Amino acid sequence: MRTIFAIMKKELTSYLTTLWAWVVFAVMGLLSAVFFIALLASFKQVQDAAREVPGGWSQLPPDYQAFRNLTDGVMVNLWGTILVLTLFVAPFLSMRLFAEERRNKTFELLMTSPIRPIEIVLGKYLGAVGIVVLTLGVTIVFPIILTVLGSSESGSALEWRTVLLGYGAMLLWGATNMAIGMFISSLTESQMVAAFVSFAVALAWMLLKSVAPSTSEPLRSVLNYLAFDSQMQNLLKGVLDLKPIVFFSSVIALFLLLTHRSIEAQRWT
Repeated sequence: MRTIFAIMKKELTSYLTTLWAWVVFAVMGLLSAVFFIALLASFKQVQDAAREVPGGWSQLPPDYQAFRNLTDGVMVNLWGTILVLTLFVAPFLSMRLFAEERRNKTFELLMTSPIRPIEIVLGKYLGAVGIVVLTLGVTIVFPIILTVLGSSESGSALEWRTVLLGYGAMLLWGATNMAIGMFISSLTESQMVAAFVSFAVALAWMLLKSVAPSTSEPLRSVLNYLAFDSQMQNLLKGVLDLKPIVFFSSVIALFLLLTHRSIEAQRWT
């Protein structure tokens, strides 16, 4: 375990001492802030409409009903947006895990060290997950702002259970993307190729549900089960569901195993 944590610390240090990681932090913070402000504007607009229309909320379209409270109207929608942003950010964080080792000519040194491949994989992955936590942690400021300043607007306090489950869903999705990206990074020496392929795989996964209706059974049921939306839906709505946790944990374990096999095979070639 000491070796794994040493590698994890090295990876985190490598991330935090490069300009690229700070650019990712800034982009994530900026884009999420833009969407947060836009959602707040939409929330206020719908709240004003509900006060002015005779009959109130009962007369508004179904799409407006989510804006009855800050949790559903702002935070749930914001988490959904950040999940998409993570799709773009994660490949650029994971691309360097092994591809950079090859570029810097340190991959061979790493492979000939007495460190076991499983320790290398777990150490690098934990470091990558650590940077995902920091990247997504930028967004936790938004529910704090709503808690301090926003309760008077909707007449109800922010539901932190829903917020935290949504945040957990984001971390789970980010950790899954990093596992996929690490495996692909172990197969190539080009960081851009690793980033592009990782993004393509995650994007295809995210679009599975839109493809499912055009297929026939039993493929339709399989695609619906594997679809990102189907697995994440309950967590994003604040419902604690073990199914997506087990599902994404299994995907992470699979790609960690594939990465281990890839590194182990390269060690002996």
